[in-house]
Amino acid sequence: MDRRRVLKNMGMSLGYMVATPTLLSIVQSCKSEPAITWTPEFLAPNEGVVLSKLVDIILPKTDTPSASEVQVHVFIDKFSKDVMEKEQQDFLKMSMNKFTNKALADSGKENVEDLTSEDLEPVLASSLKYTKDQQTEMFESINSYTEAIAEGKTAELDDEITRFAFANNLRGMTIWGYKASEYVGEEVLAYLPVPGEYVPCGDAQELTGGKAWSL
Repeated sequence: MDRRRVLKNMGMSLGYMVATPTLLSIVQSCKSEPAITWTPEFLAPNEGVVLSKLVDIILPKTDTPSASEVQVHVFIDKFSKDVMEKEQQDFLKMSMNKFTNKALADSGKENVEDLTSEDLEPVLASSLKYTKDQQTEMFESINSYTEAIAEGKTAELDDEITRFAFANNLRGMTIWGYKASEYVGEEVLAYLPVPGEYVPCGDAQELTGGKAWSL
């Protein structure tokens, strides 16, 4: 499948995608942050290494850059630190820990930073291979868990469901961050610098060639 075509036609279907000033400042700050010298602000350094590998598994380099090449891992880390509520941050940390523990167990390795893309990819794939009915049941369990935690209660979430939650959230944030990047915004999506031409009427096909609008 041609990713460029998919991105052109994919709307911002993720419900939490809002072009707030905070979000836009995060996007801008990621542009100038060299990935080679990147130090996570929210995640631990070894978790940052894993994150950069996972986003490239989700969106590897094809006719467009890989996710890490457009700083998606930096974006996710900054978003987690600056935008997420404390309960969301805790859930992300907990679910990522369950995910990496599975990868360590399956690979026989002891240190998170030693995990390779080959170690991570099977865990990511297995964490996302569920039917819609199974996913619905998992989301219900996740919602019950997060509601209990928000109410100050003690709650447990099955490890398999927790890994699904992490993988599903990461996939969504990776696609989101990729589409919010400068390169994709200007080179793949419909991009019109402000101030743009005022067109009172016109359909999407006529105005953008069917592309989703860039931020």
